[in-house]
Amino acid sequence: MNRTKYTQWFFIGPHMLLFLVFILVPSIYGVYASFTRWNLVSSPQWVGLDNYKTILFNQDSSFYHEFFNGLKNTLIFVGISVPLMVIIPLLIAVAIEHKDVKFKNFFQSIVYIPGLISISAAALIWSLIFNTQLGIVSNLFGSEFAWSATQPYAWIIIFVITVWGGTGGNMIIYRASISNVSKDLYESAEIDGAGPIQKFFHITLPSIRFPLIYTVVMTTAGAFNVFGQPLMMTDGGPRESTTVLMMYIRNLAFSHGESIAGIASAMAVLLGMIILVISACQYYVMNRNAA
Repeated sequence: MNRTKYTQWFFIGPHMLLFLVFILVPSIYGVYASFTRWNLVSSPQWVGLDNYKTILFNQDSSFYHEFFNGLKNTLIFVGISVPLMVIIPLLIAVAIEHKDVKFKNFFQSIVYIPGLISISAAALIWSLIFNTQLGIVSNLFGSEFAWSATQPYAWIIIFVITVWGGTGGNMIIYRASISNVSKDLYESAEIDGAGPIQKFFHITLPSIRFPLIYTVVMTTAGAFNVFGQPLMMTDGGPRESTTVLMMYIRNLAFSHGESIAGIASAMAVLLGMIILVISACQYYVMNRNAA
């Protein structure tokens, strides 16, 4: 019994240590810092709820406008990217799993490979594609159009790079679930005269409801933490229309000038609370409908 116990801790211990050092302790300290005035150099000074009052209620403060502008832009990204990142991978998974499709693993690999590329490398690739003078897109349309400096095209290129790099992971989850659905169900549905759409809504979707809940919740949480795509592709422009909340938090904590880490921590805590509430609501609604 003791040997089994030690073996378990041998495997669990390193993960728990990394979780404690790099996630739990920094998270707890981040919450504490949100109640302080701190510049990352001197000792934090306790100010209570002042940071939160400034961010949420002081309309004369720049922090108020930064928070709500960043939140608005983040919600735009979440509201558009999450449906794309859920629906497109699902449709691809269904198409690959069709009985007449050959080389299924090959097509899966093609879709998944972009997910292995870092945000920086992916942004470099797509920046060249959308380059004003040398880009493929500009040459295709025969114009030197500043894609990243004009709306709504700035958002479009952010969504393109997001879907291109993030489709593969969700697609693999869906495909694994769809492949476990009994083929007898589909054959029986075909005998009854059901078409592809009927089979999709009455067999496929009910059979993968739990993976679907998981991908929706996790994709939404990840989308709220968006940072690399707007930073690398548009640098928050034009006129801060793509500056998301994580960019403001980074700038306040680490950018030039005096660091305002206490305010940045308060914004991060508020963002975390929003993610928790929305994720809980998503899970409750989808799980209730799936029951």
